[in-house]
Amino acid sequence: MSEREFQSNSSDETISIGREIGASLKAPVLILLTGELGAGKTTLTKGIASGAGAAHQEEITSPTFTLIHKYTGNPKLSASHAVYHIDLYRIESRQDLETLGLDDIFNERAIVIVEWPERLNQPTNWPIVRIKLEHVAEDVRKITIRRD
Repeated sequence: MSEREFQSNSSDETISIGREIGASLKAPVLILLTGELGAGKTTLTKGIASGAGAAHQEEITSPTFTLIHKYTGNPKLSASHAVYHIDLYRIESRQDLETLGLDDIFNERAIVIVEWPERLNQPTNWPIVRIKLEHVAEDVRKITIRRD
């Protein structure tokens, strides 16, 4: 297991850190994002998905109400696999979770990014990257990345 820590002083820096992470990923991989509301999970995801070549950062939005966004790349990018961005904040029960079709997603070779992963009860033998975002100051975040 390895661990790295970054400090981000702006949204642009958080996206840049995400790009570095995304460029280093090989599918399949599960990324578990933790942090308070407003900690920058979706901002980091913009960088990860764009770094992986699945979407331009402007295309990445929070899936708070849709729960899952899928990015498959476009001809100008180099993605060879899908990136799923899943937000489980509104999931309240196991039944809610079962309606999402996560089994199908985990049957693909994909990069799966999950916000609020404590609500996820999905066994997988995929490599896992755990990323914790913490408020340090108004615009400053500490980002800790641990690869299992």
